[in-house]
Amino acid sequence: MDAGSQRVLEYLTEVEEAAEDVITTRQQIVDLDLKRNRNREALNALKHELSESENVKVCFGNMFIQFNKSKTKEMVQKDQEQLDNEINNLRRQLKTKFNHLNEIQGKPELRGYSLSPLSAEELKAINSLLKT
Repeated sequence: MDAGSQRVLEYLTEVEEAAEDVITTRQQIVDLDLKRNRNREALNALKHELSESENVKVCFGNMFIQFNKSKTKEMVQKDQEQLDNEINNLRRQLKTKFNHLNEIQGKPELRGYSLSPLSAEELKAINSLLKT
């Protein structure tokens, strides 16, 4: 194999690895989002639980364990916060990985892709300026 073919093969390998990294990160976000939705459903079910008992049955893996309702709700809320943090971190990483992939391919960086939403304080300030 000559040097030109070797460089092309290395380039394609690098692009393929970067693309695979982007796809893997996206799939992790989807999986964690599904888990977050299940937690949201669990919190909603706990909120609307009609029974008067303080204990609820919780599924851990392949077994059901009876827990205090308030402790269960607290556990699910902590898990929800952790999932939110993980998803936000993965989304930040995804932007970097996607820009790296575009850079390897020689494409320009996407405009507006690195934008972040307004914070609550910034939104309040804008609303107060628009109302006056």
